[in-house]
Amino acid sequence: MRSSNPVLTRLTPETQRGYPAPSPGYPQQQYQSPVVTSATDRMTLDDVVVRTVGLLAVTGLSGAVAWMVLPDNLRPVALFGGMVIGLILGLVISLARITNPALILAYAVAEGAFLGAISEYYNDQWNGIVVQAVVGTFGIFLLMTALYKFRVIRNSPRFSRTLTSIVIGIMAIYLVSWILSFFNVQVGLFARNADGSGTWLSIGFSLFVVIIASLTFILDFDLIEQSVAQGAPKKVAWTCAFGVLVGLIWVYLEVLRLLSYLRGRD
Repeated sequence: MRSSNPVLTRLTPETQRGYPAPSPGYPQQQYQSPVVTSATDRMTLDDVVVRTVGLLAVTGLSGAVAWMVLPDNLRPVALFGGMVIGLILGLVISLARITNPALILAYAVAEGAFLGAISEYYNDQWNGIVVQAVVGTFGIFLLMTALYKFRVIRNSPRFSRTLTSIVIGIMAIYLVSWILSFFNVQVGLFARNADGSGTWLSIGFSLFVVIIASLTFILDFDLIEQSVAQGAPKKVAWTCAFGVLVGLIWVYLEVLRLLSYLRGRD
């Protein structure tokens, strides 16, 4: 089963002697590892949790430095530098299937600098919005965790294909909107009213993106569970944690945008 998160699309190892077979109805993934790992070298759910918490701590610390320590004239550097470096590292880690902790931690630092700078901007415009967005993001994460744990929402090949297609479409909209912004062309999906609030279209689109971003956690949880069951190497836990972090960052940014639409200009 493939996740819409490109980081997690090839984590499930091929079935080897002593490993449980893939669940019925799920296409078998190919994790290219010529060496059969021992029980102590296999990834566990605790490994993913510990690394995810560690990456969140690094991201938060980097964000706090960018927001509270850097002088005002360096915040644009943190914003654009963190965004570009984070994008490059994210693509490299994803496409090359890198499990190197140093590179993944570097990604967390870069994204933290970007998030700290952009959060400072939003908080200046809408006081207290960052705390609301953080609470909302982790609330969504816990909700999706519960929905997955109790099988309220289940993964399936059709669910995965549909959600992946929608995510690709959203990314294409982001890209087109970003390119058009250089020509001072405003896309209606991101428009604001004169009072700073979002239009009905922009609010609706942002809410839709929050829902889609939240649903990708279901695919990621399922793929992590499959990887653990089939004995993926312990080092893959870094890549799993990285994938969850990517999802959390996406949800946070879109919740931040949605709240700003709803609040208008303070």
